[in-house]
Amino acid sequence: MGLKLYHYSVSGPSRAAYMTIKAIGIEVEVVIVDLMKQEQLKEHFLQINPQHCVPTIDDDGFVLWESKAIACYLAEKHGRDDLYPKGLKHRALVNQRLYFDSATFLPHIRAIMHPILFQNVKEIKKPLKDNLNVQLGFLNRFLSDSKWVAGNELTIADISLASSMATVMALDWDLSDFPNIDRWFKQCENIPGFEENLKGAKLYGDAVKRNLQL
Repeated sequence: MGLKLYHYSVSGPSRAAYMTIKAIGIEVEVVIVDLMKQEQLKEHFLQINPQHCVPTIDDDGFVLWESKAIACYLAEKHGRDDLYPKGLKHRALVNQRLYFDSATFLPHIRAIMHPILFQNVKEIKKPLKDNLNVQLGFLNRFLSDSKWVAGNELTIADISLASSMATVMALDWDLSDFPNIDRWFKQCENIPGFEENLKGAKLYGDAVKRNLQL
Protein backbone atom coordinates (compact mmCIF):
# COMPACT_ATOMS: atom_id res chain seq x y z
CA MET A 1 0.00 0.00 0.00
CA GLY A 2 2.68 2.52 0.96
CA LEU A 3 2.06 5.97 2.37
CA LYS A 4 -1.04 7.99 1.55
CA LEU A 5 -1.46 11.66 2.49
CA TYR A 6 -4.90 13.25 2.64
CA HIS A 7 -4.03 16.83 1.87
CA TYR A 8 -5.33 20.31 1.12
CA SER A 9 -2.66 22.81 0.18
CA VAL A 10 -4.46 25.85 1.58
CA SER A 11 -4.02 24.33 5.04
CA GLY A 12 -0.71 25.31 6.64
CA PRO A 13 -0.46 22.13 8.75
CA SER A 14 -1.19 20.03 5.67
CA ARG A 15 1.60 21.81 3.81
CA ALA A 16 3.91 21.05 6.74
CA ALA A 17 3.14 17.34 6.50
CA TYR A 18 3.71 17.41 2.74
CA MET A 19 7.09 19.13 3.14
CA THR A 20 8.12 16.69 5.87
CA ILE A 21 7.37 13.77 3.59
CA LYS A 22 9.36 15.38 0.77
CA ALA A 23 12.27 16.25 3.08
CA ILE A 24 12.48 12.65 4.27
CA GLY A 25 12.21 11.41 0.69
CA ILE A 26 9.23 9.10 1.06
CA GLU A 27 7.15 8.02 -1.90
CA VAL A 28 3.61 9.14 -1.25
CA GLU A 29 0.18 9.07 -2.84
CA VAL A 30 -1.45 12.46 -2.30
CA VAL A 31 -5.25 12.50 -2.04
CA ILE A 32 -6.78 15.98 -2.19
CA VAL A 33 -9.53 16.70 0.33
CA ASP A 34 -11.09 20.04 -0.63
CA LEU A 35 -12.19 21.64 2.63
CA MET A 36 -14.03 24.44 0.82
CA LYS A 37 -16.24 21.80 -0.79
CA GLN A 38 -16.58 20.04 2.58
CA GLU A 39 -15.11 16.85 1.18
CA GLN A 40 -13.77 16.14 4.67
CA LEU A 41 -17.34 15.41 5.75
CA LYS A 42 -17.88 12.64 3.23
CA GLU A 43 -18.57 9.27 4.81
CA HIS A 44 -15.47 7.67 3.28
CA PHE A 45 -13.18 10.22 4.92
CA LEU A 46 -15.09 10.15 8.22
CA GLN A 47 -14.40 6.43 8.38
CA ILE A 48 -10.70 7.19 8.07
CA ASN A 49 -10.60 10.19 10.41
CA PRO A 50 -13.68 10.95 12.53
CA GLN A 51 -12.21 14.37 13.36
CA HIS A 52 -12.33 15.05 9.59
CA CYS A 53 -9.17 17.17 9.43
CA VAL A 54 -6.14 17.36 7.20
CA PRO A 55 -3.40 16.39 7.10
CA THR A 56 -4.11 12.72 7.67
CA ILE A 57 -1.83 9.86 6.68
CA ASP A 58 -2.48 6.20 6.06
CA ASP A 59 0.79 4.31 6.37
CA ASP A 60 0.03 0.73 5.34
CA GLY A 61 -3.15 0.79 7.42
CA PHE A 62 -1.82 2.91 10.30
CA VAL A 63 -3.85 6.12 10.30
CA LEU A 64 -2.58 9.29 11.97
CA TRP A 65 -3.53 12.94 11.90
CA GLU A 66 -2.16 16.21 13.35
CA SER A 67 0.82 17.50 11.39
CA LYS A 68 3.29 17.56 14.29
CA ALA A 69 2.47 13.97 15.25
CA ILE A 70 2.86 12.96 11.61
CA ALA A 71 6.24 14.70 11.33
CA CYS A 72 7.58 13.07 14.50
CA TYR A 73 6.31 9.64 13.50
CA LEU A 74 7.71 9.71 9.97
CA ALA A 75 11.08 11.12 11.03
CA GLU A 76 11.37 8.42 13.71
CA LYS A 77 10.25 5.62 11.41
CA HIS A 78 12.71 6.54 8.69
CA GLY A 79 15.63 7.19 11.02
CA ARG A 80 15.94 10.89 10.23
CA ASP A 81 17.71 11.90 13.41
CA ASP A 82 18.87 15.05 11.64
CA LEU A 83 15.29 16.26 11.28
CA TYR A 84 14.15 15.03 14.71
CA PRO A 85 17.25 14.75 16.94
CA LYS A 86 17.45 11.99 19.53
CA GLY A 87 19.50 14.00 22.05
CA LEU A 88 17.26 14.75 25.02
CA LYS A 89 17.79 18.51 25.21
CA HIS A 90 17.91 19.08 21.45
CA ARG A 91 14.69 17.11 20.96
CA ALA A 92 13.05 19.03 23.79
CA LEU A 93 13.94 22.29 22.02
CA VAL A 94 12.52 21.01 18.72
CA ASN A 95 9.34 19.97 20.54
CA GLN A 96 9.06 23.38 22.20
CA ARG A 97 9.22 25.09 18.81
CA LEU A 98 6.61 22.67 17.44
CA TYR A 99 4.30 23.42 20.37
CA PHE A 100 4.90 27.16 19.95
CA ASP A 101 3.68 26.81 16.37
CA SER A 102 0.57 24.79 17.18
CA ALA A 103 -0.46 26.44 20.45
CA THR A 104 0.62 30.06 19.94
CA PHE A 105 1.77 31.12 16.49
CA LEU A 106 -0.80 29.39 14.29
CA PRO A 107 -3.81 30.40 16.47
CA HIS A 108 -2.79 34.06 16.16
CA ILE A 109 -2.60 33.70 12.38
CA ARG A 110 -6.02 32.06 12.25
CA ALA A 111 -7.46 34.79 14.49
CA ILE A 112 -6.75 37.18 11.62
CA MET A 113 -7.59 34.95 8.66
CA HIS A 114 -10.75 33.15 9.69
CA PRO A 115 -12.99 36.13 10.59
CA ILE A 116 -12.17 37.68 7.20
CA LEU A 117 -12.84 34.45 5.33
CA PHE A 118 -15.90 33.23 7.23
CA GLN A 119 -17.41 36.11 9.24
CA ASN A 120 -17.44 38.96 6.71
CA VAL A 121 -14.84 40.99 8.61
CA LYS A 122 -13.36 43.64 6.30
CA GLU A 123 -10.19 44.69 8.09
CA ILE A 124 -7.32 43.30 10.11
CA LYS A 125 -8.02 44.63 13.59
CA LYS A 126 -5.08 46.41 15.21
CA PRO A 127 -5.07 44.26 18.38
CA LEU A 128 -4.86 41.12 16.24
CA LYS A 129 -2.08 42.60 14.15
CA ASP A 130 -0.20 43.65 17.29
CA ASN A 131 -0.65 40.19 18.81
CA LEU A 132 0.77 38.49 15.74
CA ASN A 133 3.71 40.87 15.73
CA VAL A 134 4.43 39.84 19.32
CA GLN A 135 4.60 36.20 18.20
CA LEU A 136 6.82 37.16 15.29
CA GLY A 137 9.08 38.83 17.81
CA PHE A 138 9.42 35.55 19.68
CA LEU A 139 10.24 33.70 16.47
CA ASN A 140 12.76 36.36 15.56
CA ARG A 141 14.35 35.89 18.99
CA PHE A 142 14.54 32.10 18.52
CA LEU A 143 16.63 32.78 15.43
CA SER A 144 18.96 35.33 16.99
CA ASP A 145 21.61 32.82 18.06
CA SER A 146 21.18 30.00 15.55
CA LYS A 147 20.81 29.39 11.85
CA TRP A 148 17.54 27.47 12.24
CA VAL A 149 14.77 27.68 14.84
CA ALA A 150 16.13 24.89 17.06
CA GLY A 151 19.85 24.95 16.36
CA ASN A 152 22.15 25.13 13.38
CA GLU A 153 20.56 22.30 11.39
CA LEU A 154 17.18 22.04 9.72
CA THR A 155 14.59 20.15 11.79
CA ILE A 156 10.89 19.37 11.56
CA ALA A 157 10.33 22.48 13.69
CA ASP A 158 11.57 24.64 10.81
CA ILE A 159 9.33 22.80 8.39
CA SER A 160 6.29 23.31 10.60
CA LEU A 161 6.97 26.98 11.24
CA ALA A 162 7.82 27.59 7.57
CA SER A 163 4.34 26.45 6.60
CA SER A 164 2.76 28.89 9.07
CA MET A 165 5.14 31.67 8.10
CA ALA A 166 4.29 31.21 4.42
CA THR A 167 0.70 32.10 5.31
CA VAL A 168 1.87 35.30 7.01
CA MET A 169 4.03 36.16 4.00
CA ALA A 170 1.04 35.66 1.71
CA LEU A 171 -0.57 38.63 3.47
CA ASP A 172 2.40 40.83 2.49
CA TRP A 173 3.30 41.25 6.16
CA ASP A 174 5.90 43.84 7.07
CA LEU A 175 8.99 42.00 8.35
CA SER A 176 11.23 45.06 8.67
CA ASP A 177 11.35 44.59 12.47
CA PHE A 178 12.16 40.89 12.13
CA PRO A 179 15.40 40.53 10.14
CA ASN A 180 16.18 37.08 11.51
CA ILE A 181 12.87 35.74 10.20
CA ASP A 182 13.53 37.29 6.82
CA ARG A 183 16.95 35.61 6.67
CA TRP A 184 15.61 32.25 7.88
CA PHE A 185 12.63 32.22 5.52
CA LYS A 186 14.96 32.68 2.55
CA GLN A 187 16.89 29.62 3.76
CA CYS A 188 13.67 27.65 3.87
CA GLU A 189 13.41 27.90 0.09
CA ASN A 190 15.73 24.88 -0.02
CA ILE A 191 13.31 22.64 1.88
CA PRO A 192 11.87 20.02 -0.51
CA GLY A 193 8.25 20.87 -1.28
CA PHE A 194 8.70 24.53 -0.34
CA GLU A 195 7.46 25.80 -3.69
CA GLU A 196 4.21 23.91 -3.18
CA ASN A 197 4.05 25.43 0.30
CA LEU A 198 4.21 28.93 -1.18
CA LYS A 199 1.55 28.12 -3.77
CA GLY A 200 -0.88 26.84 -1.15
CA ALA A 201 -0.21 29.80 1.12
CA LYS A 202 -0.80 32.19 -1.78
CA LEU A 203 -4.23 30.66 -2.39
CA TYR A 204 -5.05 31.22 1.28
CA GLY A 205 -3.69 34.77 1.33
CA ASP A 206 -5.34 35.75 -1.95
CA ALA A 207 -8.74 34.62 -0.63
CA VAL A 208 -8.28 36.79 2.46
CA LYS A 209 -7.14 39.79 0.42
CA ARG A 210 -10.13 39.45 -1.94
CA ASN A 211 -12.51 39.55 1.02
CA LEU A 212 -10.75 42.61 2.43
CA GLN A 213 -11.40 44.43 -0.84
CA LEU A 214 -15.08 43.53 -1.18
